[in-house]
Amino acid sequence: MEKPRSYCAYVASLEADNVNRIYHDTQYGFPIESDDELFCRLILEINQAGLSWTTILNKQDNFRKAYSDFKISLVAAYGEADEKRLLADAGIIRNRLKIKAAIYNAKQILELQGQFGSFKNWLDTHHPMNLEQWVKLFKKTFKFTGGEITNEFLMSTGYLEGAHVPECLIYKVLEKG
Repeated sequence: MEKPRSYCAYVASLEADNVNRIYHDTQYGFPIESDDELFCRLILEINQAGLSWTTILNKQDNFRKAYSDFKISLVAAYGEADEKRLLADAGIIRNRLKIKAAIYNAKQILELQGQFGSFKNWLDTHHPMNLEQWVKLFKKTFKFTGGEITNEFLMSTGYLEGAHVPECLIYKVLEKG
C-alpha cells in the first residue's frame, strides 16, 4: 500500500468515527481562543514526542481528567503529590520529563497571561513569524518544545500554514474563516 502524501489523504481513507478523522475534521488547523485549550494542545503535542498521534488522541480524555481539565492555574500549582499521581496514572503518558514540563509550562503561561493578558495574546503578538523564529522563542520560554513539537503545535492551532492540503475539504473551510 502506498503511503499517503498528507495527513489529509490519510484520514480520507478512515471511517468517520476514527479519532484521527474526527481530530482532522474538527480541530486540526482550527484557531483556538481559550488559553486552557491552547495549553491542552501544547501538552498533548509534548506528550506525543516519540509516540503516535493516535495514541495521544485515544488518551486525550484521560489527559483532560489527569491534568485538571487543563486549567492552567491548577496545573501551575501542582506539587510533588501531583507529580506522583501523574506518574502512576496508566491512562496518560507517564514520563517524568513531560510531566515536569507540563507544570513548568503552566507556570510560564501564567506569567505570559500577566504580561500580555492571555497566552493567545502572546502568540498573536508574535504572529506571523517563521518556524525558526517560533522554535527559538518556544525553546526560550517553555520546556520540552523542540522544532517538531513547536511546529505541530503552531500548525494545529492555525499559527503556521500546512495543516491541510489545498485539495482537502477542511482546507477550504478554514480558508473561508
